[in-house]
Amino acid sequence: MIQCTQCELCEVGPDGRRAFKCDPFSNIKEPECLAKWQLIRLDMLLVSYQSMLRWQKEMEPIQRKMMKYVEREINDIDESDKWKIDEDEPPEDKPGEDGDKKPEI
Repeated sequence: MIQCTQCELCEVGPDGRRAFKCDPFSNIKEPECLAKWQLIRLDMLLVSYQSMLRWQKEMEPIQRKMMKYVEREINDIDESDKWKIDEDEPPEDKPGEDGDKKPEI
């Protein structure tokens, strides 16, 4: 099995980072290259998922504050609209809305 560092599709930069120019759909050298390529992609997905989780944890306190503010605003709106509903009077029954009642003719 050929090592990636010995392959012409791998470039090692001055900082030691490897750049792979292999494409699993067109120019892989050996079947093991495909397995290595899959591992590299999975590792990249894992790193991006972990960075997303860190970002979400940083945003959590702000999101909590926003939700409390929105809740308070909704409650204030409900409280201000309370005067429109008279709680002492029962709601009027409209004819035809109830299944048992028939409209009078």
